[in-house]
Amino acid sequence: MVDYHASNNQSSSGHMEQENDWDRDLLLDPAWEKQQRKTFTAWCNSHLRKSGTQIENIEEDFRDGLKLMLLLEVIAGERLPKPERGKMRVHKINNVNKALDFIASKGVKLVSIGAEEIVDGNAKMTLGMIWTIILRFAIQDISVEETSAKEGLLLWCQRKTAPYKNVNVQNFHMSWKDGLAFNALIHRHRPDLIDYDSLRKDDPVTNLNNAFEVAEKHLDIPKMLDAEDIVNTGRPDEKAIMTYVSSFYHAFSGAQKAETAANRICKVLAVNQENEQMMEDYEKLASELLEWIRRTIPWLENRTQEKTVNDMQAKQEDFRDYRCVHKPPKVQEKCQLEISFNTLQTKLRLSNRPAFMPSEGRMVSDINGAWHTLEGAEKGYEEWILSEIRRLERLEHLAEKFHQKAAIHESWTDGKEAMLTQKDYETSTLSEVKALLRKHEAFESDLAAHQDRVEQIAAIAQELNELDYYDSASVNARCQKICDQWDTLGAFTHGRKESLERTEKQLESIDELYLEYAKRAAPFNNWMEGAMEDLQDMFIVHNIEEIQGLITAHEQFKSTLAEANKEREAIQAIQAEVQKIAQSNGIKLSGSNPYTTITPQSIDSKWEKAMDMVPLRDTALQGELNKQNSNDTLRAKFATQANTVGAYIQAKMEEIGRISIEMNGTLEDQLTSLKEYQKTIMSYMPEINTLEGYHQHIQEALIFDNQYTSYSMEHLRVGWEQLLTTIARTINEVENQILTRDAKGISQEQLYEYRASFNHFDKKRSGQMVSEDFRALLISTGNSLGDSEFARIMSIVDPNGSGAVTFQAFIDFMSRETTDTDTADQVIASFKILAADKTFITAEELRRELPPDQAEYCIARMAPYVGADAVPGALDYMSFSTALYGESDL
Repeated sequence: MVDYHASNNQSSSGHMEQENDWDRDLLLDPAWEKQQRKTFTAWCNSHLRKSGTQIENIEEDFRDGLKLMLLLEVIAGERLPKPERGKMRVHKINNVNKALDFIASKGVKLVSIGAEEIVDGNAKMTLGMIWTIILRFAIQDISVEETSAKEGLLLWCQRKTAPYKNVNVQNFHMSWKDGLAFNALIHRHRPDLIDYDSLRKDDPVTNLNNAFEVAEKHLDIPKMLDAEDIVNTGRPDEKAIMTYVSSFYHAFSGAQKAETAANRICKVLAVNQENEQMMEDYEKLASELLEWIRRTIPWLENRTQEKTVNDMQAKQEDFRDYRCVHKPPKVQEKCQLEISFNTLQTKLRLSNRPAFMPSEGRMVSDINGAWHTLEGAEKGYEEWILSEIRRLERLEHLAEKFHQKAAIHESWTDGKEAMLTQKDYETSTLSEVKALLRKHEAFESDLAAHQDRVEQIAAIAQELNELDYYDSASVNARCQKICDQWDTLGAFTHGRKESLERTEKQLESIDELYLEYAKRAAPFNNWMEGAMEDLQDMFIVHNIEEIQGLITAHEQFKSTLAEANKEREAIQAIQAEVQKIAQSNGIKLSGSNPYTTITPQSIDSKWEKAMDMVPLRDTALQGELNKQNSNDTLRAKFATQANTVGAYIQAKMEEIGRISIEMNGTLEDQLTSLKEYQKTIMSYMPEINTLEGYHQHIQEALIFDNQYTSYSMEHLRVGWEQLLTTIARTINEVENQILTRDAKGISQEQLYEYRASFNHFDKKRSGQMVSEDFRALLISTGNSLGDSEFARIMSIVDPNGSGAVTFQAFIDFMSRETTDTDTADQVIASFKILAADKTFITAEELRRELPPDQAEYCIARMAPYVGADAVPGALDYMSFSTALYGESDL
């Protein structure tokens, strides 16, 4: 048996001792004992249900000490020693003693209450012990205007019910018998639940039942008394009434705390919802831009060859449309994406949230990498188009040249097989046979002269195959036919020569002059045909030097015409000598040279045709020279504009670098100046468009080089895009500084001071500094830094570990060090108030205390609570609060 006396509270010990002694005697009253038994049982169950259990019989269910220890753990929020699970009496006594020792450790002394009486089921001692627990944990901490415990609870009731008629609370027995005081307490805090004016003082049962039912249904206060027990008792039990009323006090005293906690949570959730929307917008825009890049790159990497120059020029026009129409909006989207990302990171830092990490593959660096790949594909595609146009031009030229040479050769071979296979020598005279032999020798000379043309035809066909000409099959077939025919002609020529030589011994008379004519006429005729072929040859050049080379070669050809004409006259003189000899010797000529089919008339005719072609060739070469001079003018115009634009872009890039470091005035003034500067730069766009027009003319003229400038159109496009992106990024930095200043309350003078300090240590004037310079800057502001502290600061200002600190990160750090923001611990404390000090919260409690949209936001994101005291539907608000701020706040 443990003997305790009333209380250790010196200020109220006398009063409490008197109350306890007087009440202990009255426990013998059966009516009061019944009221206490019901009230205390309901009060115990209101706490035990948090652990998923309850009691039915107050003196029986506490005998083994297990539920008694559990009750104390729930109401005190502390862990008691581990209970003994045995069924023997000694185990039960030990468990009850642990509970009594815990009560004593809280400054409560019990009088004549021992573990044996509780184990034996002594109702008087059990009710006395529960009353002592209620006094300590439900009533003792009540404080109203410097009064506490019972007096404080009574004063609270008097203050709350003072405005109500027929209510005069003076005690905790008779003042509550008519039920109006209970209804007045509820109406004062929740007027929507009670129609007080409809209550009658002469109907106490109805009044009491109304108050008890409303409290149980809407306030989560269990029904602890029956109306009939109170009405039918001369004097209601004071302990029962005090216990019941204390439940009302605790229910209503937390309302203000709950409202404050809800407001704090609403504020935090609103910021988080806004940030999440920005994150979703970033992810959507990043996904769309990456998808566009993903769809565009295969198109740019497509190397499907076309058959003609016109088809490739159509592809070139499609590419030009892509560069001028489809890509510029995507450049703007990329710039906007970087701005949105920087703004979001700034807002997250200002609200003390962890930095936003986009999903895998959607980082700004990923987008920049994809963009770099896109631009590489663009460059490769444009180069391929130009090379394909050159290749197709070369193919068309070679194909035309092949067919021209093939037609000349086929015209020459026409009838040659029939000539070589005829047997005219069998009926010819000796002189005629010898003539046929000489004629055949001349043919062999002609055949050898045509060997070069056949080889040229085969070489051109081979080159067409190597360049993947689309109609290679027909070219190969025609070339093969010519080669086969050439082999046949060789075989026939060899056979006819053998036949003529067999009869040569029978031939004595040979006309040397005819033979000489034939030998000289054949190569001269072949030379004329080659000259005519060269004069008709197609040519393609790309610059003045090439056309001037052709003109020089043509002039050299014309310089040989005098010697050629002498050769022609010499050949014609041979024919004249033949006629002279024949006339002199009375020889009757057959009218043709037996050794050749080349007549003097044909030589003269071809000579006249060749002479007619010379001025035509002069005109064609001069026209091409004029064209190349025009192309050179286009090169000069483009170069002049390109050099101007290039110098402008370079100057503006350097100027922006200086402006970003040397900006003066208020941030708003700086922002206005930067936007005006941006308009000035955008006003230069017509010059870019003019340059694009020159570039289009150059491409249409098929000009592939320019010796007057080192700038390419691609280089200038990239420079212009970088210029626009740089000014937009600088404007965004100033806007973020305004956000930081307004959110953190930084004065303009502080910003000037921060900027001056930063610029002083930014030795390279690059807008960012290395870690050692940043450390020197912090020391100059009065910070004494160890290695660990500096490492912590660098993890804040340089979370990506780049080794450089920007001005924006510097002012974020300085403002963060000097201002206060919500923390995870504060949010956890707010949720704990809403949860009535439980380590978990339910969906019903969230919907009751928070606005609907934010309540559902929490419910959707909170994980189920898995603690030992979990109940169905319990949610883990601690992990949720920690996740809002990241691990750094733990």
